[in-house]
Amino acid sequence: MAVTSDLMNSQLQLVFENGADDKGNVKFRRKSFNNVKMEATKEQLYNVAIALADLQQSTLSTVERNDSSLLVDL
Repeated sequence: MAVTSDLMNSQLQLVFENGADDKGNVKFRRKSFNNVKMEATKEQLYNVAIALADLQQSTLSTVERNDSSLLVDL
């Protein structure tokens, strides 16, 4: 069985620190940006994330790229 995959969608997520819970653990919140160009490089996405983070009040924790692929049996 031969399976191929086609990249279908890409999403940029910025994860921000959002205070602490009752036990002192850091809470996080995410801001997601859909329909990211699949050709965008990791450097381009990181630079955009840093620029967007500068406009936020919360501290940026991580930057994530989530890609979705369609798997097809040939």
